[in-house]
Amino acid sequence: MWILSVAALVVALLTLVLAVVALRRTQRSRGGGADALPEDVRGLRQEVAALKREAGDALRHLAVVRYDAFGDMGGHLSWSLALLDDGGHGVVVTSIHGRSEARTYAKNISGWTCEQQLSPEEDEAISHARP
Repeated sequence: MWILSVAALVVALLTLVLAVVALRRTQRSRGGGADALPEDVRGLRQEVAALKREAGDALRHLAVVRYDAFGDMGGHLSWSLALLDDGGHGVVVTSIHGRSEARTYAKNISGWTCEQQLSPEEDEAISHARP
C-alpha cells in the first residue's frame, strides 16, 4: 500500500517539475515578467492616453438652471445652460422667456470666469457644472 503512495508522490513531483519548466519557457518566449507587454497592448495604452488628453477639451461639464425671469410668469420657462471643458472654458447660454417674447444670450467662459457680467442664474449654472 505504501508503495502506491510513494509512486503517486513521485508522479505528482514530476508533474510539478514539468509545469515549472513549461512556465519558465513561456515567460522567456514572451520576454520576461509583467513589464514585457505585447506590442498591441502598448499601442492600446498609448491610444487610451491620447483619448484622455483629448477628452479634457470636450464640453463635458454641463448644468441647467431653470427659473422665472419675471415675477408674473410661472413654470420656470427661462433657463441658463453652462457647457464647459475641464479647464472651465466654454459657453453659458441663457434664454429669458416673457409673455410676448423670448430672448437668448450666449457668453464666453474662460477659466470658470466671464468678461461680461453674469446673472445670478448663469453664475449658478457655472458653479453646478464645475467638478
